Amino acid sequence: MSKPIFELVDQLPTGGLTISVLNALDFVAPGQWQNTVGFVNTIKTVTGETDEDLIQQIGERAIYLYNDRSQGYQTALWLYQTVDSTDKALGAAALANKVGEKIPLLGFLNSVTPKADKAQTIDLSLKLVAELVAFCQINGIPGDSIGDFVASLGEYSGESLIRMVALVCIDGLIPLGPDFISKAISALNQTNPQELEQNSTFQGIKDVIPGNNAGSKLNFIGESFDSVKGWMNGLVSGNNLTPQKVVHHLQGFVEIADDKLDYLAAFLDVSTNYYEHTGTQTLARRLIERAVAEI
Repeated sequence: MSKPIFELVDQLPTGGLTISVLNALDFVAPGQWQNTVGFVNTIKTVTGETDEDLIQQIGERAIYLYNDRSQGYQTALWLYQTVDSTDKALGAAALANKVGEKIPLLGFLNSVTPKADKAQTIDLSLKLVAELVAFCQINGIPGDSIGDFVASLGEYSGESLIRMVALVCIDGLIPLGPDFISKAISALNQTNPQELEQNSTFQGIKDVIPGNNAGSKLNFIGESFDSVKGWMNGLVSGNNLTPQKVVHHLQGFVEIADDKLDYLAAFLDVSTNYYEHTGTQTLARRLIERAVAEI
């Protein structure tokens, strides 16, 4: 059992590189995401409630729901954490102190290695599948409900929307380029189950991916990615997103040359945890909304 949910929400950072990156992506979804932290503060923000007794009741009910193993909340949070737990070798704390001055990435280039396109593709599609499975867990529906997930994507807002925006920008556009969707689909088609088995993220989350072996899980990953390509395409074209445009918005705090975008992708991978951060916020919101409905 990990930390209690109220502690995780209380410990969310108010600053640092992850927050800077998410704020920088606000141009894609203006005003959608505020970095709400603190469990009681989140209850007040989500419900608009000021009555201390009621806030206490809502909090207790939310904690009870989270702790109920028959519900999918703990699995959802674990997914957000696991899919984001790349090695933080660069010392996120050291970087957090640098925000406010630009981080010259050239100094880090010897400590980050860009991933090959195929590895990057697998990571991108696993994050997407983690989102789908977590969505199903939070909503108490079967884990292979691709249609329900795709339908709900259009309704995404707040921290859920900014997480998907970051997925497209940070794990898609920057490392794989403007045609990342078609690149990813063709790379997935050329991936075999053995290659998937070698991926450490897959090893971490494979037990909750639908399918009874690596081959059927790979098919499910491909189907999931294929089903959201329309939504991703819409996000990209609707905002005229290009790798350069995204990087331009990140240039407030990182310095990087255009021909080093694969290094920027690797750097962001090891120094941010936007999936875990916003995933914790999504989970807290859903728990609180349900708690209110049940009181």
